[in-house]
Amino acid sequence: MAVDAIDLAVPAGSVFGFLGPNGSGKTTTIRMLLGLIAPTSGEVELLGVPMPAGQARALPRVGAVVEGPAFYPYLSGEANLRRYDAADPTADPSTARARIGEALERVGLAAAARKRYRTYSLGMRQRLAIAAALLGPRDLLVLDEPTNGLDPQGTREVRALVREIAADGTTVFVSSHLLAEVEQMCTHVGVMRTGRLVAQGAIEDLLGAGAARVRLTTGDPEWAVRVLGTMGLTDIRAAGDEVTADAGTMAPEDIIARLVCQDVAVRSFAVITPSLEDVFVGLTGEGFDVEG
Repeated sequence: MAVDAIDLAVPAGSVFGFLGPNGSGKTTTIRMLLGLIAPTSGEVELLGVPMPAGQARALPRVGAVVEGPAFYPYLSGEANLRRYDAADPTADPSTARARIGEALERVGLAAAARKRYRTYSLGMRQRLAIAAALLGPRDLLVLDEPTNGLDPQGTREVRALVREIAADGTTVFVSSHLLAEVEQMCTHVGVMRTGRLVAQGAIEDLLGAGAARVRLTTGDPEWAVRVLGTMGLTDIRAAGDEVTADAGTMAPEDIIARLVCQDVAVRSFAVITPSLEDVFVGLTGEGFDVEG
C-alpha cells in the first residue's frame, strides 16, 4: 500500500494507536519509520532524525516488535535474550546480565527466565519479544499488532504491560485493527485510510467530534419519525417501537419537549454517545474488527 504525506504527532508518554483496516498502509508506514524500507519520494523522520540515513542515531532509542517474535524454541527465554543482546553492536556486554534480568522482570517473566521458549504460552512469547525490544533504555516502543492471535489471557497480559511501559515514561506506538483493544489500551490514535492519515488526536477528542444520536421508544414510531423530521434531525431510523436519529446541535430536552407537544407518547428517551467504531467507520468508510 502506498502512503502519502503522513505527519504523526505522537505525544511523549502516550500509548498511541495507529489504526486502519487491513491494507490501509500501517505496516508500510512503520517499515519506513524504522528504516526497513526507503520512501520512493519525500522524507521520513523518526524522533526528529532523518531516516534511513540517521538509523545509527535514532534506532538505539527505539524498540520494535514487527510481524511477531522469532526465537529459538529449544533455548530458554533468558538465553534467547542473551543472543539478541549479543547481536546488537550498540549494547555493552559488561551490563548484559543486569539488563536482561531487568527486561525479564519488567515484562513479568523473571520466574520463567530459564524455561524453554517452546513451553511459553502465546502471551508469554509476546512479552518476551517486548523484553527483547527493551534491553536498553528506549524513548519509543513500536508494536505492530501486539495482541493479534492471542487468547483472552494473553491479550490482557500484553495490554497491562503496554500501560505499565507507558507509565514508566516510554512512548508506545501500537499498530492495530482491533478497535476493542485500542479503546482499552490507548490514550491517542491516528486513523489511516488508503494510505492517508485521515484523523489523529486524543481518543476523547475524536469521540466528542462525532454526532450524538437520540433513541426513543414509543407506541407510534411512524408519527415520531415525522415529528423528528420537522425538527431537522437526520438519519432517522425506526425499528419496531424504537426510533433513532442524529441530534445534530439540538438539545435533548428541546427534542423531548417538541415530541410531547406533538402528542408523541415517549416511553423512554436516551442520548447515545458515538462509539469508537462509529467514529472510525465514518472516517474510513470501512469496517473494523471490533472483537479481535
